[in-house]
Amino acid sequence: MALALAATSREALESVSARFEERLTPLTAGDRQKLGEELYSVTRLLVAERGLRRAFSDPATSAEQRAGLARSVLGGKVSATTLDSVEDLIGARWSSPVDLVEATEALARTALLAAAEKQRALDDVEDQLFRFGRILEREPELTGLLADTDTPTDKRIALLDGVLGTKVYPVTAALLRDLVRTPRSRHLDIAAEELAELAAARRLRSVAYVRTAVALTAQQERQLTSSLGRIYGREIALQVELDESLLGGMVIRVGDEVIDGSVSGKLAAARRAIPS
Repeated sequence: MALALAATSREALESVSARFEERLTPLTAGDRQKLGEELYSVTRLLVAERGLRRAFSDPATSAEQRAGLARSVLGGKVSATTLDSVEDLIGARWSSPVDLVEATEALARTALLAAAEKQRALDDVEDQLFRFGRILEREPELTGLLADTDTPTDKRIALLDGVLGTKVYPVTAALLRDLVRTPRSRHLDIAAEELAELAAARRLRSVAYVRTAVALTAQQERQLTSSLGRIYGREIALQVELDESLLGGMVIRVGDEVIDGSVSGKLAAARRAIPS
C-alpha cells in the first residue's frame, strides 16, 4: 500500500517510521495492538477536525508548540507511547495536512501488524485480509452497506463484526474496522487487499495473487512459490483463489505484472489473432 506522498512527506515518514520501529521493539503484542488502535483514533480525529490537522502540521509554528498542542488535546486520553508517537509525527515536516493523516494511519497499521508478528500470526492475518477482500469483491451489496457513510458507524461496525464472527484474529478485525469507520472514498475490497500486501511486506515478501481453475496441492504451491521467487529475486507469498471460469491453467498477478496461463486467456488471445 504505497502512499502517494510528496518528497518532503516521504522523507518525513521514513524518518518517523524508523523511530517508530524502535519504539515497537520492546512492546508486548497487547501493547502493540493498543498503540495501533489509539493511533487509529488519532487518525479519525484528524480526519474529522480539519483545523486540528492543519495546526498539527503548520510549519509556521515550532515543533515544541505543536507538541504542546498535542499534549493538551490528547493528554490523559491515550497512552504515553501513543502520545510520544504523535509528537514524532507532528514534529516532522509534511507537505500537506492530509499527508500527516496518511502517515498517522500508516503507523497505526504498522503497530497492529507488528502485534500479529509478535503473536506469530502474521501469515494468518494476511490470509484473512485477502479472503475478506475477495468476499467484498463478490458481494457488492455488502461492500456498499459497509461503505455507506449515511449509515451510523456503529451499525456498519456491527454488520462487519457479524460477517467476521469469531473467525479472525483481533488484529484482522481492528484493521478492517478502521476501513469501515473511515472509508474515505476507498474501494473496500481493494483496500483490504492492500492491507494483505502490507502484511506480506512486513515479512519482506511480495504477494502473488493466483487464480486457478483447479485447486493446487501443497506441493504445487511450494513449487510455484519457489519458481516465482527465482523469477522475481525475492521471497513470494501466494494468495490462491479458485476460478472455474478460467477453464484450465492459472492467472498470476505480482504487483502490476500479470502472467496469464489460463485456457480462457489463450482462447481470448487466439480470437484476437483471427483476422476479422
